[in-house]
Amino acid sequence: MTETQALIDQILKAAMRRSSVIDARHEGAFRLFAGFYEGEPRLLLDVYATTMVVHDYSAREAPLPIDAIVDAVLSTFPWLTAALLKRRDAPGASARNGVLIRGSRSATRIREDGVRYAVNLCLNQDCSFYLDTRVLRGWARASLNGKRVLNTFAYTGSLGVAAAAGGARVLHIDLNPLFLNVAKDSYALNGLPVQRADFWPGDFFPALTRLNRQGERFDSVLLDPPFFARTGAGTVDTENALPRLINKCRPLVADGGTLVVVNNAVFVSGQTFLTELGGLCADGYLTIERTLDVPADVAGYPETRIGQPPADPSPFNHSTKIVVMRVRRKSA
Repeated sequence: MTETQALIDQILKAAMRRSSVIDARHEGAFRLFAGFYEGEPRLLLDVYATTMVVHDYSAREAPLPIDAIVDAVLSTFPWLTAALLKRRDAPGASARNGVLIRGSRSATRIREDGVRYAVNLCLNQDCSFYLDTRVLRGWARASLNGKRVLNTFAYTGSLGVAAAAGGARVLHIDLNPLFLNVAKDSYALNGLPVQRADFWPGDFFPALTRLNRQGERFDSVLLDPPFFARTGAGTVDTENALPRLINKCRPLVADGGTLVVVNNAVFVSGQTFLTELGGLCADGYLTIERTLDVPADVAGYPETRIGQPPADPSPFNHSTKIVVMRVRRKSA
């Protein structure tokens, strides 16, 4: 057996394990092959409706057999009608953001747990919709009915869209208005009112300062920041300075409300993250209420997992670590 065929067999074994997450109408989104956890860290295969997105992290000196992999997967799952390739080391932004290599068009919408989401698969190096926070979207939809929610670092708004679909009133804040336009499209797909006041294009730091000065309070604040970013107003660094972001959000949470924190830093272990949060909880006004797992298709299944992350995520099941915290105020 050739190395290429062995790799294809490995990918197809993992892909077939996803049968339980493939919906009959092929409108869902899930990870078909989690290469970092399933034996080939240079490759991720994601599905958005009928489009497969190939994330190729290989170096040009040691390329993966992408064409053979794509042909094998599309033959096994003929309902996949398009394939989009994202090469991380490509010299141009357009190639890093995605080039269609099979089919005539890529998906523009998906459905998850009854909620529709607009997607723009070539908007960025990722796919405009994060698969690892699926459980968090389910929690937001089920738990935030009638609540006022602040969705910080909203990106394309999926967490806030889920909350709004469940009956919440959500304020989305993101630096890039193009990302917020995708959130507005998702609102429209679900028949939710698109009101300009609910979508703030702006920097996290001055935006939250403004809300605090106005005396705004929210029943829940969602904090899912990028791994690292720097603007003129401040630096986001989830590996080394996440408490600063948490403390920026805390004053905006109403008494008894929730603060949801996502840390996707792969080099931060689960225990280190919990210890860091424990320090913030020492005053008794912040407590950890629950943790949320990443879906198995993203984390890999026990029978398909081969690799291990750089830092042990336990007690979380993935380097994307999600915690729901309860906030008490000194003066309610």
